[in-house]
Amino acid sequence: MKQKRAIQCQPREAGFLLSFNAMASPCEVLVDCESKEHAQQLGKIAADEAWRIEDKYSRYQQNSVCGQLNLNAGKSCNIDQETYLLLKFSDDCFNMSDGLFDITSGVLRKAWRFDGSDNIPSQAQINTLLPFIGWQNTTLTKHAFLMKKGMEIDFGGLGKEYAVDRALQLINEHTDAPVLINFGGDLAVNKARFISKSKQLTQPWQVGVDHPSFNKQQVIVSMTTGAVATSGDANRFLLKAGKRFSHILNVKTGWPVENPPSAITVAAPQCIQAGFLSTLALLQGIKAEQFLTEQEIKFWAIR
Repeated sequence: MKQKRAIQCQPREAGFLLSFNAMASPCEVLVDCESKEHAQQLGKIAADEAWRIEDKYSRYQQNSVCGQLNLNAGKSCNIDQETYLLLKFSDDCFNMSDGLFDITSGVLRKAWRFDGSDNIPSQAQINTLLPFIGWQNTTLTKHAFLMKKGMEIDFGGLGKEYAVDRALQLINEHTDAPVLINFGGDLAVNKARFISKSKQLTQPWQVGVDHPSFNKQQVIVSMTTGAVATSGDANRFLLKAGKRFSHILNVKTGWPVENPPSAITVAAPQCIQAGFLSTLALLQGIKAEQFLTEQEIKFWAIR
């Protein structure tokens, strides 16, 4: 069942806040302008794009592109340019991560259900799924995609961040106003906000990044351009005999990564890049912070 699709508009001290739900997340668009009508127009642009991407790429909808590719696994499927570019980015992520970031790993959900219980799957259950994981076993061209029967893809690790970038891109075609987009804690801004009505003075957006792992505290990020994304396992884990099992899975073993941070927030020029880097850092386990430091990537981590 789709979420109710409505957009709320509220005035703020500087500008307007547009809010709606998409991709199972609360979404916000902050517009630093004086016209409510203009702010509502921009909010609708962002919401429509978020809903379009959700409908097109959700693995929960059989008629979506993702649903159809999964349903027709084993056959070569025609794809459009947007889907090709998303799959090509996924291919780049796979190669840059030495195979750790793999959008075919979603089949592991058939063994792992991270509901806070102590239900740990057996090695035998995991072994039955491992043959169906492996981006290297897919074939991608600009017009077609093929994966073997039984395999699945899942854009869940990229979709929300991609929607943030697309929404901001479209908004920038319709306004010169400073805008901040927040889709479920993944953020992007186009420019510094104004601090005077003459619009001669600006200041960074002060963004409070919430995450359950932050224990009611916020990571405060100062932003003038660019994006941040947060990955973590605060709400998705298993606990057995005092040991916590993260939902961050090593696709090569099928088992949770050992000792990842509870959450990592990463800054990057685009939100989809920040999302990939935050997830890739968690996949490093105990060495997550070291990995980001060595790559000279701006980040905030909670353990």
